[in-house]
Amino acid sequence: MVTTFEVLTDANRRRILDLLRERERAVGELVEEIGISQPGVSKHLRVLREAGLVEARADAQRRLYALRAEPLEEVDAWLAPYRRFWAGRLDDLERHLDETANEKEK
Repeated sequence: MVTTFEVLTDANRRRILDLLRERERAVGELVEEIGISQPGVSKHLRVLREAGLVEARADAQRRLYALRAEPLEEVDAWLAPYRRFWAGRLDDLERHLDETANEKEK
């Protein structure tokens, strides 16, 4: 079975998820937005669906795809310690910029 991390390594799959974050979409619309062939988009959607990142529903003659954010919780949990790291670094940068601005005012 493919992990969420492995699925997200592909730029086209990340782009599909970005588009589905906005709203559900049909395959044809994703083809237009991403600029790859319909079979290519369908292949990526199959991988995303198998990983649980998207779900499909029938709408007359077409299938609409929507984002399922739950599997991304694993990625979010993995990123948490890095956010703390960067938050501290950004706080340091803010202090430095404040100090630099105060020195220029003198």
